[in-house]
Amino acid sequence: MLTLLTAALLSFADPAGDARGDGGYVLPTRPAISADALDLRSFQAEPRGTGMRFVVGLGRIENPWNAPSGFSAGVTDIFVGSSLGKQRTLDDLRLKTAGGGWDYHLRITGFGSTLERAPDGGGAALPLPAPEVHVEGSNLVIDAAVPPGRYAYWVTSSVYSPLTRDGVLRPVTTPGPTSLEAGRADAPVPVDVLLPTGDPAPYTQGTLPPVGQTRDIRILVLVALGGLGLLLVIAATVTIWRWGA
Repeated sequence: MLTLLTAALLSFADPAGDARGDGGYVLPTRPAISADALDLRSFQAEPRGTGMRFVVGLGRIENPWNAPSGFSAGVTDIFVGSSLGKQRTLDDLRLKTAGGGWDYHLRITGFGSTLERAPDGGGAALPLPAPEVHVEGSNLVIDAAVPPGRYAYWVTSSVYSPLTRDGVLRPVTTPGPTSLEAGRADAPVPVDVLLPTGDPAPYTQGTLPPVGQTRDIRILVLVALGGLGLLLVIAATVTIWRWGA
């Protein structure tokens, strides 16, 4: 029953031309990267076998660092969770969640991708098998070992750099050809976030609302099954009482 209730395609669009953070981010020029290569345009999620397939649409695919995968301009982070998700901080992106928390975190780069699960009792995230990623047109197609289901998603796009410890270029206030320049030192790291409304609030308030299923449907199903079981017990009790009478 859970599989039938959660097996659905979710699709979201994101405004074009907003890969500049709060509007004032200045992208690095060495190597040159176009805003389109970092611009989130769409996101899809659907169950595939024992996992999930995610499709991230970008304005275009660029490979300034000559990655063997064919793309290397940006870093795509996908956080998967629900209203009961464990983690409320979006890793090290200087953003927090609104409307729930994440249980799974995918980081997609042209030089390798990772999948982690938030632990039940806190502590460090637990590594899972790396997702499979390939390019189709201007889309990144990602197959990941996330259990099939209907989730909430927080999706971000950041600038890739091989010169940082994790491949993510963080904003600074000092201009330079290899820098991502922003108006303040604590500016959120992503240059674009998945938000169909185009609201700039994540960059001013530091919180990103999810798209998708914000309630944990598993809880609703369990409640419904519990209610059905209770009704069956009452019906059986009434039937036995009438036979005894």
